[in-house]
Amino acid sequence: MKPREAEFAKLFSNAYRYIEFATSNQFYLIAKSAGLDYRRIYDAMRRNYPRARGIPTPGLTAGPCLMKDTMQLAAFAQNQFSLGNAAMLVNEGLVLHICDDLCRRYDLSRMTVGLLGMAFKADIDDTRASLSYKFKKALASLAEAVLTTDPFVTSDPELLALDEVIERSDLLILCASHSAYRDLDFAGKPVVDVWGFLTKANVIA
Repeated sequence: MKPREAEFAKLFSNAYRYIEFATSNQFYLIAKSAGLDYRRIYDAMRRNYPRARGIPTPGLTAGPCLMKDTMQLAAFAQNQFSLGNAAMLVNEGLVLHICDDLCRRYDLSRMTVGLLGMAFKADIDDTRASLSYKFKKALASLAEAVLTTDPFVTSDPELLALDEVIERSDLLILCASHSAYRDLDFAGKPVVDVWGFLTKANVIA
């Protein structure tokens, strides 16, 4: 390939993946607005239907490449990349949608919220462009306190031990679906799990 072709191949691949995640996140938000459990719908879509096997789960979509490359394509196309622009609004806006929903359900000003996983995706220590920190910033003005933990990240001095975060929190949010979290006992605390990842939790979203 020519260098210019190779660069477009990389940009297209990352933008396509970013749009895929945005589609799942949009489906999740639509189902939630209808009062339905998207996890059940997602399982039904994929059951015995090979064409739907590749649909990703909803979740926080971040990191140093997907959004950046989507933005580069949008800039190159002089903002005529409407799919990319829409994907950025959906994926980046998911955090604020969840915060708004929690504000309707709870008096967050009297609650301590624990964030589980500060890396931008599961089972890594990379926090670049992680939406977990967008959560932390958004909740700082809404909740009484925000606590954070991650079994992999070593670059953040504010991280606390997992047991301490679970004990002190009134509400937990699964930000990164680390494998260490899957079968945890959350002591009956409500947990926001957009991913549909947890097996032993009082999942509220």
